[in-house]
Amino acid sequence: MATWSNLGLQDSASPLMEQLNFFHDHTLLILVMITILVGYLMFMLFFNKFTNRFLLHGQTIEIIWTILPAIVLMFIALPSLRILYLLDEINSPAITLKTIGHQWYWSYEYSDFMNIEFDSYMIPMNELEMNGFRLLDVDNRIVLPMNTQIRILVTAADVLHSWTIPALGVKVDGTPGRLNQTSFLMNRPGLFFGQCSEICGANHSFMPIVLESSPTNYFIKWITAMNSN
Repeated sequence: MATWSNLGLQDSASPLMEQLNFFHDHTLLILVMITILVGYLMFMLFFNKFTNRFLLHGQTIEIIWTILPAIVLMFIALPSLRILYLLDEINSPAITLKTIGHQWYWSYEYSDFMNIEFDSYMIPMNELEMNGFRLLDVDNRIVLPMNTQIRILVTAADVLHSWTIPALGVKVDGTPGRLNQTSFLMNRPGLFFGQCSEICGANHSFMPIVLESSPTNYFIKWITAMNSN
């Protein structure tokens, strides 16, 4: 989870987030190179007394500084398009989770397992345990198996919402009357936190999401216990 001292991205917990991290570093390197080059040129222009006799007739340099940025932009655009298509890909999901956004809570449905349904509310501060996470912990966590392709269907019952977990690289808008979907795969166990990241109201950030990634045998035990209840 992110804390106040984190300056970078969270550690990735899915292959998609790994690709997003790689793209971030790739683009940042290009930006640093451009910044250093332009800064060096500006510094040299400010601190020398050379004049250019042909300043008003520089077709060659104008061609260069038109084509060169276009080539640099291609180095950013092509990996970006590749990741966009990867994020949209649905790879034969084994489990489907339906998510419905309400103000101020989420509802979840496991339609593959005898329609397990529950609501997930943020735990108030006066009910929070000593080891709980303020404004992030919920009363009913989502439990999903790791190393399994999971499809999530997202909609909303009232206004716009957005189901977002940064560590997984997942951000899906929930729109009333519309069903959006994406898929992800968690490659390690753990607790992953997220929040509603849409402008759906004054306190939309107080709609936390807690996903518990567990080994498959623990997930089966959890499903069995939920069905028996």
